[in-house]
Amino acid sequence: MATPEQAFALTGKLDPGAVAAVWRASRAAAAAGKLPDSIDLGSITQCDSATLALLLEWQARAHSQGGQIEFTNPPESLLVLARLSQAEQLLGWGPAEQSPSGEQA
Repeated sequence: MATPEQAFALTGKLDPGAVAAVWRASRAAAAAGKLPDSIDLGSITQCDSATLALLLEWQARAHSQGGQIEFTNPPESLLVLARLSQAEQLLGWGPAEQSPSGEQA
């Protein structure tokens, strides 16, 4: 796991087995408050709800320690899962705020 000031990337096929391995590897860093500030998701080739759950767990840990993780370059499939799960805003991918007239701010 990277130190908080470094970026980190998730890559490749993140099936439930791979996600479980990443989660196990990250537990100590997460507990010690050493999750990275930024995680690049642009090289993920396959993901599912297990990947979404991992990101939400990391974000919850970061929030509990007064921080936040910026998840960058999410693949479209992960954006769709987050949208369907109403988890976009938790991950920092919420839709742009709208003005009272309904226009994009």
